[in-house]
Amino acid sequence: MRLSALRPLLLLLCVIHSSAQQPLGTVLTAGPYVGFDINDYPGDQTLPTLRRHFAFVGYWLNNPPGERQNGWVGKREALVRHGFGFLVLFNGRLEAEIKKEKRSGTSPASLGTKDAMAAIVAAHRENFATGTIIFLDQEEGGRLTDDQSAYLLAWTETVATKSGYLPGVYASGQPVSDGPGKTITTVQHIRELVNAQHLHQITIFVYQDACPPANGCSLQPPALSASGTPDIAVWQYAQSPRRQAITAACGKTYAADGNCYAADLPQLPLDLSVSGSADPSHGR
Repeated sequence: MRLSALRPLLLLLCVIHSSAQQPLGTVLTAGPYVGFDINDYPGDQTLPTLRRHFAFVGYWLNNPPGERQNGWVGKREALVRHGFGFLVLFNGRLEAEIKKEKRSGTSPASLGTKDAMAAIVAAHRENFATGTIIFLDQEEGGRLTDDQSAYLLAWTETVATKSGYLPGVYASGQPVSDGPGKTITTVQHIRELVNAQHLHQITIFVYQDACPPANGCSLQPPALSASGTPDIAVWQYAQSPRRQAITAACGKTYAADGNCYAADLPQLPLDLSVSGSADPSHGR
């Protein structure tokens, strides 16, 4: 979706190696565009250094996965001043959470609607303009259960119909078994459901860090078209920590502790993504 034509690539790479880790070097590029996401806000003092490496940043509207607080609140303007584009993210519910709420009397669809309204309110609070794409973080991969599907589609439809924002989903593009001789990805299943129910289209931020097609912790990203999932806005191709079972072929690109670091910010383990846009959520 919305993939801009690639302009001539101007690349300056300086990679710093050490026995403890193999961090990223500095890249200046005219596109494709590399971004990062991290649960904890990295601190205002790191933004100039991060901007030398990255065009866009993941921006959490609620508590990131596994966190009890959200350090990104109120940081949009600082990021804009430093020239970052945005991946606007809302942490969705795990299947266990959806089932727990269901047992308490809240249906998955009602929970999805409630969370979507919270995302809309948070996006307004953070001064994201209408037309911004908000990506629901769907952490669990494979075919969605009925409860997961009801939650996710209620969330995306609420964003599409009850606000000026646009719905997106962060979901797995890694094939998993789906019966004898068959595989499926989470993105494939979501698209099947959307098409079958004639729902609003969803912009996709896919994660697929298996090597190949990913090339590991590198500021020279793989081509967006190589992700294995067509028509996507963003591809997360490296995660911290790396998933050892699927990243053996590119394991040496990561640090010894399994994380991905920028050369001059070794304290910040990052996830890396590539996009055809420097502002994939259109959030500037």
